[in-house]
Amino acid sequence: MLQRPVIAIAGLSCETSSFSPARTPGGAFHPRRGPEVVEQYAFLHHGGSLANSADWKGALTGHALPGGVVVRADFEELSSEILDRLAVIVAATPLDGLWYDIHGAMCVEGMEDAEAELLRRIRDVVGSNVLVSASMDLHGNVSKKLAHQTDLITCFRTAPHEDELETKERACRNLVGILAMRPETGGVSRPFKAWVPIPILLPGEQTSTRVEPGKSLYELVPAVESKESILDAAIWVGYPWADEPRNHAVVMVTGWNEAEALKEAGRLASSFWKIHRNFHFVAPTGSFSDCIESALASRRRPFFISDSGDNPTAGGSGDVTFTLHQLLNRPEFRDTDGPSVIYASLPGPQALAVMTKAGVGAVVTVTAGAQVDSVHAGPITMTGRVHSIRYGDRDAEVEAVLQVGNVFAILTKLRKPYHHESDFAGLGMNPRLADIVIVKIGYLEPELSDMAADWMLALTPGGVDQDLQRLGHHRIHRPMWPFDKTFDRPPDLTPLLISFSNAQNEKQYD
Repeated sequence: MLQRPVIAIAGLSCETSSFSPARTPGGAFHPRRGPEVVEQYAFLHHGGSLANSADWKGALTGHALPGGVVVRADFEELSSEILDRLAVIVAATPLDGLWYDIHGAMCVEGMEDAEAELLRRIRDVVGSNVLVSASMDLHGNVSKKLAHQTDLITCFRTAPHEDELETKERACRNLVGILAMRPETGGVSRPFKAWVPIPILLPGEQTSTRVEPGKSLYELVPAVESKESILDAAIWVGYPWADEPRNHAVVMVTGWNEAEALKEAGRLASSFWKIHRNFHFVAPTGSFSDCIESALASRRRPFFISDSGDNPTAGGSGDVTFTLHQLLNRPEFRDTDGPSVIYASLPGPQALAVMTKAGVGAVVTVTAGAQVDSVHAGPITMTGRVHSIRYGDRDAEVEAVLQVGNVFAILTKLRKPYHHESDFAGLGMNPRLADIVIVKIGYLEPELSDMAADWMLALTPGGVDQDLQRLGHHRIHRPMWPFDKTFDRPPDLTPLLISFSNAQNEKQYD
């Protein structure tokens, strides 16, 4: 009976906008180390589906809220710790595999293709014989370098993301499955990998898998994966709010039959390109003013508005005050008898200090916002009643609600996304009873979608502006849809066979 394989776990995950003035520090990754790494994945717990399939060794993982470019010194510190911890694992026992748990759209100051560079460094420590399986967000970017350095690679198949844990488990199951095939004499067969870059770069708000054409496109993936010789099939739509050459859509198919992998990758890529003109926003859109007018005219409650340009879960700074300025200038919301509005949210640590000192029920004047991104509007000063205060949130740390007229504005010590009904309930608010709910988000996450009687996507400014053309990309490959509406010739979607070979890496990367 073969001994259980030894598999290490490592990775850093952060979706970062290079168009946001924010910077992501190392602490934002909330790093887990050693046994803590294994504990965060239910399928690796005692009794979990893969718990006994390998000897799982946690090195270090970190998952940061999306934001601005990662501070280089902090990245280097976390990376060095990953390498040191892997070195200790390798010194204690032969390592068979590595699960590389990443997002795929992390940008680091002064570095290009950060995930591929980190994996290159990891390879220097663990060696070329270790099999690497990567799990990613479908909004990540798969460069040729990253494709070379991995043996297996997969990504989410739903947007909004409802299969994150399922994807991570699939990455581990695929790795365990290959390692179980190794012969007694040592050595492991490596699968074939077919990689196809596609000149499309669209925001997630136009590529949701809940609606067409994304729905039908992603329904092709399980059919490809079901073929006997195929291990995995994946489609990345890419991340549009960063400006690196690797930012574009990608298809990858992994399998044991070279011809089949190439054929299926080409078929998925062609299917993607055939429908590239059919992608559209998943909700009615308009300026913020248009959205407010529509909400006031509508009888459907609650009416949700996505403040999409400053979405913190896509990489926005979260502190753009553009929409709150407009909202509080509207006469309809100045009277407590007017339509009720919940606004989520705006960072304001100094405002929080005033509000928490004054306490619930106090009337205070505070200033918040625009400490990071003041390009589109300056800080906002408000006078209102402290409605509620909450301490201890993982992201915000401290939250409080300021009632200004009939606007209930959530202020936070640190930026935080509001995706769950409990986020509001914990602050004494019921969004189901509000007239209008304004959330800094793009497409609505499942719980928000379930609550919304109606919804519009506001095309607001910020670091994750939905109007990609006005952001100023200059390093992405061209032509690229939708930056270029016409192509001199159809793109070459011939799949490339990607293999891992230490001796040939540099040539392969050219």
